[in-house]
Amino acid sequence: MIASTNPAKLRELEQLFGPLDLELRPMPADLVIEETGSTYLDNARLKASTAARLSGCWSLGDDSGLEVDALDGAPGLYSARWADDDAARCRRLLEALGDHPYRSARFRSAVALAAPDGSIRLESEGECRGEILRAPRGQGRGYDSLFWVREAGCTHAAMTDEQRSRLGSRGKALRRIAETLRRELGLRAPR
Repeated sequence: MIASTNPAKLRELEQLFGPLDLELRPMPADLVIEETGSTYLDNARLKASTAARLSGCWSLGDDSGLEVDALDGAPGLYSARWADDDAARCRRLLEALGDHPYRSARFRSAVALAAPDGSIRLESEGECRGEILRAPRGQGRGYDSLFWVREAGCTHAAMTDEQRSRLGSRGKALRRIAETLRRELGLRAPR
């Protein structure tokens, strides 16, 4: 079970787990897990553990956010709650940065895997460095259309699935635990 009901996140995780013989399911829509942790990893653990205990399934939780250096790491843990919707969050970010010349930032992600009893078995973190553009380029969720990834030569919104897997913060976090995850779940390596 993926401890999320976010359709975009579920699609991304399905792409990342595609080669594995694994059925991914979203958590029930009526299950709400408050993100009360003080770090991304705390929130990922909380989501994974709660979803696992309530469902009796192996569960993967994650948390991520955008950290802008010139804003002392904001919006950080509050990235999704910085405003009411994606457009408002992007406007707030651009207003907060103004004409500041120093626009470096990073997406950070943490993932945690919980056994059906809720015990955390694996955890990992990843980051994707980039910079904040002065205006959106393309369509994407969250801050993706404002976040330029130099390694990809495009915004996070324009990255391909393969680029997200290789360069994205969630993809990096999952790749770090991929082999152990396969062993923990008793899965064969993809051919």
